Amino acid sequence: MSRIFITGSSDGLGLMAARLLIEQGHAVVLHARNAARAEDARTVLPQAQGVVTGDLASLEATRGVAEQVNRLGHFDAVIHNAGVGYREPGRIETCDGLPHVFAINVLAPYVLTALIEKPSRLVYLSSGMHHGTPANLDDIEWTQRRWNGSLAYAESKFMDVLLALAVARYWPDVLSNALEPGWVPTKMGGASAPDDMDKAHRTQAWLAASDDDKARVSGRYFFHLRERSCDPAARDEAMQDRLIGICERLSGLRIDR
Repeated sequence: MSRIFITGSSDGLGLMAARLLIEQGHAVVLHARNAARAEDARTVLPQAQGVVTGDLASLEATRGVAEQVNRLGHFDAVIHNAGVGYREPGRIETCDGLPHVFAINVLAPYVLTALIEKPSRLVYLSSGMHHGTPANLDDIEWTQRRWNGSLAYAESKFMDVLLALAVARYWPDVLSNALEPGWVPTKMGGASAPDDMDKAHRTQAWLAASDDDKARVSGRYFFHLRERSCDPAARDEAMQDRLIGICERLSGLRIDR
């Protein structure tokens, strides 16, 4: 049995992965943005070991999530599932002065990676939209360009791959991988999304807990239980290190390496 923490798991793919892992006999702790959503999650999945709360758009609240997780003891795996999509009407700025999409999709998993006691496995959710998307690390805060929600989202998902691959290099004792769940009809994906919803949550659960040799790897990228190539640019170690440096500066937190 593994102990697994999943961000953004009060509904959607996070909740689906949690339910699957619990059915497999694992202990799962959920995460919700606020107390009301946490109560909903407890009602829907009472078998969960617990629920931590905190809005990942806020650096202070994200640190609070990490503190809550660490108080619960060591986890074997963390699935960084939480994310927001590209349908926001404009550049929404967080309380820390950062773009909402970047804060939740990139900086929050970085902060949690830096602060949560090191697990054996880390799983980061990316998207097929990261393919062919430059990171544009020169304007990570979108202050020099006209806002483009779709591009901002795609860039954030490219950065999630950079983060996963950087951590795989820094921490050889941890299995760190990224995946794309497919374009599925969640709240983020929209009702017209064409991919198979039943397959969307299985890869993150598999990477977090499976004894399959194909899941016990690091620095890889997956889709529907199979390894596939990420955008080749994400393999650029200098770019990975540059992103980590930016996240260190914005958060004031350093990943050990």
